[in-house]
Amino acid sequence: MSPVHSLGEPLSPSPAATVTVFASATSWIESDALAQCHQVAALDGMIHVAGMPDLHPGKGAPIGAAMTSTLLYPFLVGSDIGCGIAVFPVKLKRAVPERLAARFPDLDRALDPERDASDPAWAAVAGGDVPAGHTDGLGTVGRGNHFVELARIGTVFEPGHAARLGLDAGDLVLVVHSGSRGLGERILRAHTEAYGAGPAPDPAAYLARHDEAVRWGSLNRRLLAARVAYALGFEPAEPIVDQCHNLVEIRDGGYLHRKGAAPGDGRDVLVAGTRGTPSYLVAAHAGPDANHSVAHGAGRKMSRADALRRGRAKHTVDELRRTPVGSLVVCGDRQLLFEEAPSAYKRIEHVITDLVDHGLATPVATTVPLVTYKTLDAAGSRRPDRRDGRRGRGRA
Repeated sequence: MSPVHSLGEPLSPSPAATVTVFASATSWIESDALAQCHQVAALDGMIHVAGMPDLHPGKGAPIGAAMTSTLLYPFLVGSDIGCGIAVFPVKLKRAVPERLAARFPDLDRALDPERDASDPAWAAVAGGDVPAGHTDGLGTVGRGNHFVELARIGTVFEPGHAARLGLDAGDLVLVVHSGSRGLGERILRAHTEAYGAGPAPDPAAYLARHDEAVRWGSLNRRLLAARVAYALGFEPAEPIVDQCHNLVEIRDGGYLHRKGAAPGDGRDVLVAGTRGTPSYLVAAHAGPDANHSVAHGAGRKMSRADALRRGRAKHTVDELRRTPVGSLVVCGDRQLLFEEAPSAYKRIEHVITDLVDHGLATPVATTVPLVTYKTLDAAGSRRPDRRDGRRGRGRA
């Protein structure tokens, strides 16, 4: 581990590209993540790499980064194209975590257009349109850091802004973090089999498929919210926030790649904490130095292997199923419980402080977990398929 360079110390690995990490001098980021920023900055056509305060190493490219280039690099977006976080308003008279946790539906079981044709959640699919016709994994949350969470609005920092979103302290919301469930992986694999980590020779063709995955991810978050709504006994609603943090967009004549970085140009963004800490709804106002992006979460500070090893020595399964804020975690996969333990992540308060201190975002309100769904945990349920878990591993 090594200290990051603050905004006032831009890194310049080559004359053609710059790297800036938006974190304080007292924040810590793995040296491997900084090395990946350097490697990306050295690619042909790169202009600027902006690292967010949740920056950490990823597979081939840093997570928590926004990268601009004159060339489009699919590997900088990764396999979970369309992954994002949506927030839905919830109307329930009472929210008792123990009762509600037992009523969550099986979000590992995909909705089948024929078998489940009568499921009311299908109403979320406008006109029956499923992007790319991809029905594999439809209505499922996935593994890794993906989750569906019933939460309560905690501290409200900006009452006027919260009111415009229809929120007040004590209100309930449903937070959904999921992606394209195999569609994005299929798109990236098709590219890498032909061109490896090189740029897309036909950006328009890649973007057409990419845009389908982004639409699919947003649709899937709506389906997940609708499934939970009907199971818990409230009416589904449109999201008040839905921002994708794995995508590429054309901006100022170049390509802006985001991998684990949320759009920060005038958007409302939910920056996810952990299962045992609040998350923060922020008003983002990041400029070009940050590639118009903000952090998407707390960011890992341990690899999954380290979290598993250290967690087993420090925690019991029961301790991880009841969090420090009193919420419950629905997770039938014990290994995933340890991999996703709150201690495996950075402190969300530090991430938010760095965003505020660098003028990238303003906190609006916190969301405090009540029930977090990771994977089914019910008597007699099937054991989660580990192969499926690897396919859907939710790398941000």
